[in-house]
Amino acid sequence: MNISHQKVDDVNANITVELAPEDYNPSVDKAIKEQAKKAKLPGFRPGMVPVGHIRRTYGKAILFDEINRVVNDKISEYIGENKLEVLGQPLPVDSDADANYNWDFKDNFTFNYEIGIAPEFEIPFTAETEFTAYDIKADDETLAERIKNLRRSYGKMTNPEVSEEGDVLYATLKQDKEEGIEKTTSVRTDIIQDAKIKKSLVGLKKDDSVKIDVKKAFKVEDLARILGVTEDEAADLDVTKFKVTVKNINRLEESDLNQEFFDKLFPAGEVTTEEDFTAKVREEVENLFKQNADQKLRNDLYTFGMEKVDVKFPEAFLKKWLKATNPNITDEELEEGFADFLSNLKWTIIENRIVTKNNLEVKYDEVVNLAKERIYAQIKMYNINDEPTDEQLNQFAMQLLQDREQANRLFEEAKALKVFDFLKESIKLNSKEIQYTDFEKLDK
Repeated sequence: MNISHQKVDDVNANITVELAPEDYNPSVDKAIKEQAKKAKLPGFRPGMVPVGHIRRTYGKAILFDEINRVVNDKISEYIGENKLEVLGQPLPVDSDADANYNWDFKDNFTFNYEIGIAPEFEIPFTAETEFTAYDIKADDETLAERIKNLRRSYGKMTNPEVSEEGDVLYATLKQDKEEGIEKTTSVRTDIIQDAKIKKSLVGLKKDDSVKIDVKKAFKVEDLARILGVTEDEAADLDVTKFKVTVKNINRLEESDLNQEFFDKLFPAGEVTTEEDFTAKVREEVENLFKQNADQKLRNDLYTFGMEKVDVKFPEAFLKKWLKATNPNITDEELEEGFADFLSNLKWTIIENRIVTKNNLEVKYDEVVNLAKERIYAQIKMYNINDEPTDEQLNQFAMQLLQDREQANRLFEEAKALKVFDFLKESIKLNSKEIQYTDFEKLDK
């Protein structure tokens, strides 16, 4: 057997595989014998079908399959041994389909494949590369909003006589035309967009009515939900004036800042004063802000890397490969998504080069722990009081990782985290304290 490759240019190459009978017949003979042992054919006892009969009946099909397997295996070995950074998979050259072979176990075969090669470039991140690591602080407005939400989460529902801003009105909405839409439902005043309309719903009592323009008052998706219609129907309303008649007023009163409330949020006795409570909430909020700061740094690293690495890809080959592996994709769909595909591919190669150059390794335990973290976060999202055991999380993680697609996704995520942690230690980070409201304005 002879395998060789020849560069077409910096990102395209051809691989040629030459097979003689002695290269493939041993594996073909083995496959035929195994088939004879398993075959169930009329006139023969199970496992007793003569090898010659299998060769005459199914020989060419087995030969074809075995040659494909041998060629694919040897190409994979060759790529690994020669450390070729191949993009996609090798594609057979179309002219090979016209080759005139007898398939009689005596042919010398020559197969040609085209491959795409990852472009060469220098990793752009060095010890002199500077980035800003933001230390985000909770401003008074953000802190007050978080405290308000916590107090409302543990508050109680009341039914006041007169409406105020932020109340939920249980009301009937009737379209201002004969046989128009009429719906009795809950209306949250805090989602109303128009300030004048919001003000008109303050100071109302039971059975009071007011007319509003619902298109000005609500986003289309909110209006559709309130009226019980589709978003298209909400967007196409011919009459947007509705009479709102109050049936009841609901108000979520904020919980008192007392020991009972503190103990619902924190271990009993850990927080005993309003000052302690505010400090704890500030700590919680600023810990969450660390995720925002990390994401900002990730985005900055990504933007820098993508701008600094200016390379060409084997675009014609990649489009052909994408069409071969996604036969249902249209040319239009391929062109629409190709730029994003190249961007993702480029960053993946940058990450892979960082991993290879610095001998980084994603261990199985790291993938399992990441799976457990994601499962834990999902459980807590739906049930804040449910605390799964480590044994349960392990069991859920093992089930999740049995799905190859999920396992690959988690591996790639673990790799990205490892690269991010490595880069943070390898580049120059300048710490900068910033208020959350100012942080939100960055990159806008």
